[in-house]
Amino acid sequence: MRLPLLGIFLQSLVGHLLLPGVAKGQTVSILISNKCPFPIWPATAPNTGHSVIANGGFYLSSGHSSLIHAPGDWTGRIWARTGCNFEALRGLNLTWRPACQTGDCDGRLACNGLIGTPPATLVELSLHTDKAQHSYYDVSLVDGYNLPVSVTTRPNPSCSIGGCLKDLKAICPLELQVKDGEGNVVACKSACLAFNLDRFCCRNEFGTPDKCKPSLYSNLFKDVCPSYFSYAFDSPPPLASCLVKEIAITFCPANSGDNQDQDASV
Repeated sequence: MRLPLLGIFLQSLVGHLLLPGVAKGQTVSILISNKCPFPIWPATAPNTGHSVIANGGFYLSSGHSSLIHAPGDWTGRIWARTGCNFEALRGLNLTWRPACQTGDCDGRLACNGLIGTPPATLVELSLHTDKAQHSYYDVSLVDGYNLPVSVTTRPNPSCSIGGCLKDLKAICPLELQVKDGEGNVVACKSACLAFNLDRFCCRNEFGTPDKCKPSLYSNLFKDVCPSYFSYAFDSPPPLASCLVKEIAITFCPANSGDNQDQDASV
């Protein structure tokens, strides 16, 4: 699994801000909303050295929101799982049996620190509640896409990350598509995830910004979701930096174009 994208930039730019122990005792409120026309199962995973928040995952029905809290120095990722059916696995005592069509974490409702299976749209956060330090956050498609998402903050609502112009699943190239058992496209892989080639994954001889360039696939992602990272060295980096007290993360925000129904049960 790749190093979280946010960590790559912050280690080189502001690595000292990632260390635990900043603003101890303070918290950041995170409001997670589901505007999709189907239920989702939001999930969280901390970076190394940080605590699990919200048990790592929970159920969120269509049109509802849930308020969770993160330590003031928390870094990690938040994503949404789709098409989950935990009832089918209950009592079977199975290991690594997926319960979700996208973003699954070992078939568990509470991921408890596990990273979800890509492709899934990732919100990556590095929080700081010290008034002298900004929080950093981005939305990444480096591992692929399953849902559009927007991020807004208080007290700086203008420092936000918008959703997508349309649903990327609807125009996902055949070679990147992830389908359910009925043939519906439920996610879109990144070129790195689909082909595992250095030139798409920005590694080895392509491991620097001057060597790793946009591809036809990353350009497609960028055209549809211009505020997100489309590949590892997306330039200029769509990385938000603001003083943050509260964060609102909305899956399927207005005008994002995701109107595909998905059947699922708890």
